[in-house]
Amino acid sequence: MASVERLSGARWNNRTTWMFISFALGLALESYVFSLASIAVGWVAIPKTLGELLLAWAPIWLIVGIGAAGPFSDKYGRKVTLYLTLVLYAVGGIILFFATSYLLLLVALAAMLVAGGGEMNSIMVASHELMPRRHRGKATMLIINGINFGGMVLAIVALATAALSGTAAIAEQRDAVAVAVLVVVAVLFATRVSMPESFLWLQKKGRTAEAEATVAQYYGSAWKSEVDLTPPPPTHQTTGGYMFFTMVVMILIAAANTIGFGLMAYALAFAFFPHLQPTILLIFEGAGFVVGFLALIADRVSRKKFLFWTFLGTFAVTVVVALTTSAWQKDMTLFWVLLIILAGFNSLCYLTSDVLKAEVWPTLQRGTMTAIARFVSIGLYIPSIYIVAHMGAQQYISFNAEVWGVGLLAAIAWLVWGRETGLGLTIQQASGEEAATQKGA
Repeated sequence: MASVERLSGARWNNRTTWMFISFALGLALESYVFSLASIAVGWVAIPKTLGELLLAWAPIWLIVGIGAAGPFSDKYGRKVTLYLTLVLYAVGGIILFFATSYLLLLVALAAMLVAGGGEMNSIMVASHELMPRRHRGKATMLIINGINFGGMVLAIVALATAALSGTAAIAEQRDAVAVAVLVVVAVLFATRVSMPESFLWLQKKGRTAEAEATVAQYYGSAWKSEVDLTPPPPTHQTTGGYMFFTMVVMILIAAANTIGFGLMAYALAFAFFPHLQPTILLIFEGAGFVVGFLALIADRVSRKKFLFWTFLGTFAVTVVVALTTSAWQKDMTLFWVLLIILAGFNSLCYLTSDVLKAEVWPTLQRGTMTAIARFVSIGLYIPSIYIVAHMGAQQYISFNAEVWGVGLLAAIAWLVWGRETGLGLTIQQASGEEAATQKGA
């Protein structure tokens, strides 16, 4: 009798495709809403200090959603959490239609950001537990690439309506954004109908009969007799000391990615190029989205090594950007070239670390532990917005390089002492719940 991970050898079927689409769209919508704060500063007349509050508003409410959804999904399941987040998205999208004041705009954004935080955390967890083993790495990384896609789409919407002027134009732009949110929510409801509850989560909860029924419904009755739903014993790598080391590393790499990405994609334009915000967002997210398709090799390479090299590349490029500040301030062509190169390295680094920080935890704590790492790391982005608010351009970029330097040190620590989670390993092996007897097998 094989373990439940025997399911990972199953072929990719139509339900898997719909689940993949649902997860990718879910993260695209989260990014769309998160990026919206940087666009919405132009919808109402506000002083710059309140504009910084609006930039901080996004991570504040995102981490509320993350913090709530992590433990909730561990207790009640991944699927029910992902339906509740859609309801909250719909509520926020409807309020956005009537957001003619600063207060209503904040309320609408808060509702959608809480939903986005819950979506992000639950999708990252569920994708590892439900995607077939030989596709787990690349599927999860491509799903997370939906974050780049969502920000890119929002930038396109903003640019398409930028030529309009006056109150009516602002209303049209706001309504277009709200319509897009509600349309995607409707599509997500439809695509999640055939989504199963996580087999591993049901197994660990001891709900064997339900797990067997879910397996049979999803893969066919032939699979039911081949699956032993008895949880394997834990390995030494799920002990307290290793878990603490893992949490520290996950927080540091997540914080570096969140702060570094946020300061370049969202806050840079607000500080130095206010009229270029949608363009910078489009270039940064668009370049990241295209480069993100290198995720197709994710199941054939070491996750530890890929994390190290992408952090090293991002850090090095940021140092170059800092050293050439006076040059790119005078030459926008150089600025765009450097921005595209940085976005490419940053995207691969972001995708790799996001995959990693959801796959290293035991199943019954995966939602909560992933949420803790994300809550702390995104929370650290909030004070960084105010720390750099009055910095000059070179000091601003240098601060960003220092942030990436911290992330690089954490990546080195994981390279030396961390567990391998790539090379085609199952999620049970990646999490340390089952011994990895044969790498990539």
